[in-house]
Amino acid sequence: MSNGPAPSAVHTRQGASRGLAMAGLATAMFLVILDAAMVNLAGRTIREGLGLTAAELTVVVDSYLVAFAGLLLLGGRLADVLGSRKVFLTGMAIYLAASAFCALATSGGMLIAGRIGQGIGAAVVMPAALSLVLALYSSSAERTRALGIWGAVAGAGSLIGVFLGGTLTELLGWQAVFVTPVPFGVIGAIIVWRSVPPVPGRPGRFDALGAVTITIGISGLALGMVSASEAGWAAPGTIAGLVIGLASLAAFVTVERRSAHPLVPLGVFRRKPVVTANLVMLLIGGTLTSLFFFLPQYQQDVLGMSPLTAGMTQIPLAVMIIVGSVAAPLLAKRVGLPRALPVALAVLLAGFLWLAMDPTTTGFSVSLLGAFLLIGTGLGLGAVNATAMAVRDSTDGESGLLSGLVNAAQQLGGAVGLAALAGIAIGAAGTHGDISFTTAFLGEATLILIALALSLISTARTRRAPAAVGTH
Repeated sequence: MSNGPAPSAVHTRQGASRGLAMAGLATAMFLVILDAAMVNLAGRTIREGLGLTAAELTVVVDSYLVAFAGLLLLGGRLADVLGSRKVFLTGMAIYLAASAFCALATSGGMLIAGRIGQGIGAAVVMPAALSLVLALYSSSAERTRALGIWGAVAGAGSLIGVFLGGTLTELLGWQAVFVTPVPFGVIGAIIVWRSVPPVPGRPGRFDALGAVTITIGISGLALGMVSASEAGWAAPGTIAGLVIGLASLAAFVTVERRSAHPLVPLGVFRRKPVVTANLVMLLIGGTLTSLFFFLPQYQQDVLGMSPLTAGMTQIPLAVMIIVGSVAAPLLAKRVGLPRALPVALAVLLAGFLWLAMDPTTTGFSVSLLGAFLLIGTGLGLGAVNATAMAVRDSTDGESGLLSGLVNAAQQLGGAVGLAALAGIAIGAAGTHGDISFTTAFLGEATLILIALALSLISTARTRRAPAAVGTH
């Protein structure tokens, strides 16, 4: 992923303000986040409407994540070489067409195909949109404010999505969550087309082989883990998926080493803060994605909530993600970034353990609210501080690469983490089509425990480094 034409600002056409251009770009970001949140709330209704098993519903969600994660870095490269505005508009067309196709789906296979199309479109749109945002604003202060708006829009998309997803599903059916973004996306694309001039591309090549190998790798791992939930870990399909996935990821590393224009220059992994931050974000991505996959089903299947009620009760969680994101820089300034990340993960771990052990058996409760508040706060604090750690030591020309890498790590963690936890939780249920939600929540807590351990190890090394320097 790249910053695109970051060195010089792109001037909007005469008569069109940067604010209007920003509104069009933010609309795209808002819709992608909104739609993902709404689909999670509609998951149970989709499963019933199309006659899917729990494992098949996992594939519906994961197919989007696999395409998004596998092609995200290539999307950034496309924006660089072909021009950000052209790539953005193309990606929006793909995303909106795929959304309409999803609404027309009459089978699980059709819906999965549409979700793959949405993932491809999102992987093209997101880096191109961010590239255009950075190009609209020339000064560091302006870009900081613009990125603050960008983050707030993402939080708003998640917040409104948990409410709107339940409302639309209950009133109009699950198809509405795919139809609703289309007209707004068309309006946003027209605004960008009219207010942002064409951005010239820069000469370069595409690491197509790298994109293919990482996408096959993620797909193989995800499908192998999902297959394990129904066929078992020793089943030929499970083993084949895992072997193909691991072999493709190994091939990806080989390709990147030899490529003149790699998606991911492997030299960045010699920096311990970058490695730690990306591993932590990988684990946060797995917990975040799987949480919003399991939680709506838990609320409806176990606690007896309607889709609308489930969405309404998730609003405090979404609000605290926004609060945590805003508070993250303040925490880092007060205690230092190396200490802020473990604090965030400790809060998140406490929330997941609380959720796994929560005694609520029906409806909503104060106890469940407490778990939601901790989880939301921890997710906001953790994601922002992990991202800050990943990019804080970037040199000129590296910020796009490092920010793209940490975003890709989050999506990769989401795809593989959801598949793994779904396989374990569905297998632990013992009954075909059921899910052990306690197992799922404890699995998420385990991922965060590992992330916490990694952050503490990094903090300990950071503390020892000054002392070591002083002895020489």
